[in-house]
Amino acid sequence: QVQLEESGGGSVQSGGSLRLSCVASGFTYSTGWFRQAPGKEREGVACISQPDGTAYVADSVKGRFTISADNAKNTVYLQMNNLEPEDTAVYSCATPCSVVDGVGALGPEAGFGSWGQGTQVTVSS
Repeated sequence: QVQLEESGGGSVQSGGSLRLSCVASGFTYSTGWFRQAPGKEREGVACISQPDGTAYVADSVKGRFTISADNAKNTVYLQMNNLEPEDTAVYSCATPCSVVDGVGALGPEAGFGSWGQGTQVTVSS
């Protein structure tokens, strides 16, 4: 089973930027970024199909966040610009991911994929 490791989280002020990285131990067909803030449900932020680069980004972050992949490095990135306090959460990557109309990005069902350990992003006003 592929193992994932995130990095790049941290604390920034409102309007700042961070780039998260998700490094996989092997080939992944699709990888997504998800976030969960305290007291809130997990939200699918973005999902990318790595063979062709087709990407989905949630409306809540569209225009500010970009997902990309470097398949040679087995790495998926989440570039986050113009961060807002509402973006504060633990960000995790997972493989595979899927996009469902009306629902958004979904991660793997239990036992059918991998999740990283998560990285904290804190945005102060």
